[in-house]
Amino acid sequence: MPSHNLAQIEIDNLQIIGYSVAGEETVVAVPQLDVCFDVGKAPDQIIPINNVLLTHGHMDHAAGIAYYLSQRNFCGISAGTILAPQNLLGPIRDIIDAWSKLDGNKIPANLVGVKPGDEYKIKPNLIARVFPTKHSRGSVGFTVIEKRKKLKPEYSGLTGPQIVELKKQGIEIDYPLEFPIVTYLGDTQYVDFSQLKYIADSRILIAECTFYEGEHTTRAKAGRHMHVDELATLLQNLNNEHILITHTTQRTAMREVRKILKDALPRRLYAKTIILMANRPRPDKRQSG
Repeated sequence: MPSHNLAQIEIDNLQIIGYSVAGEETVVAVPQLDVCFDVGKAPDQIIPINNVLLTHGHMDHAAGIAYYLSQRNFCGISAGTILAPQNLLGPIRDIIDAWSKLDGNKIPANLVGVKPGDEYKIKPNLIARVFPTKHSRGSVGFTVIEKRKKLKPEYSGLTGPQIVELKKQGIEIDYPLEFPIVTYLGDTQYVDFSQLKYIADSRILIAECTFYEGEHTTRAKAGRHMHVDELATLLQNLNNEHILITHTTQRTAMREVRKILKDALPRRLYAKTIILMANRPRPDKRQSG
C-alpha cells in the first residue's frame, strides 16, 4: 500500500497529487511534468519523479530528501535531481553524507543550486524558472514553462526545402513562445507576484494560504505566511485559470476554511479555487482493518 493518503486532483489532463498541512508536511507533485514541488517526508508515490523543486529548507518541506534519493537507488532508478536554493546545498550534502554513513551505502544525488532568474531544463521543451519569495533566507518559488517556436509570418508560405535552406544560411525563421503551465509559490508572505508575467499568466497557480481567522493576521506576519485577506488581494491581480490552495493550518477546521475562503474571494475567483487537502480520497475501510 502507498505510504501516504495523498490528495488527488485532475486539472486539464494533468494529475496533481500531494499533502500539505502547515507545520506537518508539504509535498505537491505533477507526475506528467516529472516534477515534485518540495518533498515533505517523501511519500512512495513521488519516488519515480525525477525532479524535486525545493523552495526552502524547513523540515516539513524538506525532511524526505535523503529517503527520496536512497529509495531511487534501492529501486535501481538513476539519481534524482534536487533543485534547491544555493545556500542550502552545503547542509543538504551534509545530510546525504550522514545518511550514507548510517545506511552503509553511498546515496547518489544530483544537486543543483538555484537563485531567482535561473532556468533549469526538465525536458527539451520544458523548463523550471526560479523566482524569489519572502519566507526564509534564500527561499524561492518555481514556474514550469513549456517553450515552443512559431514560424514568422513572412515565411509562412515557403516550402520545406526553402525553409531548410534559410536555416542553413543562419536566418532566424521563427520566434520563441512561452506557455507557463504551473506556478508553485511555496511558503511566502504576501508579494505582488503580478509583476512577473509568467506567474500572472500561469494556467495553474499553487499558492499557500495558511491562516484564515481575523485574529491570526499577526501569526501570518510572524511566520511570513499568507493570510486569506492577502490571498484575496494577490489573486485579483492574476489571470490564472485554476488556483490550488496549500499549507492550510490545523488551527481552523476545513469546513471553516471553505466558508471563510468563499466569503473572502469574489465569486469568479472562488469558482476556480480548489483546496488541496479537501480532495483526499477516503481510506478504504476494507483495507484499514
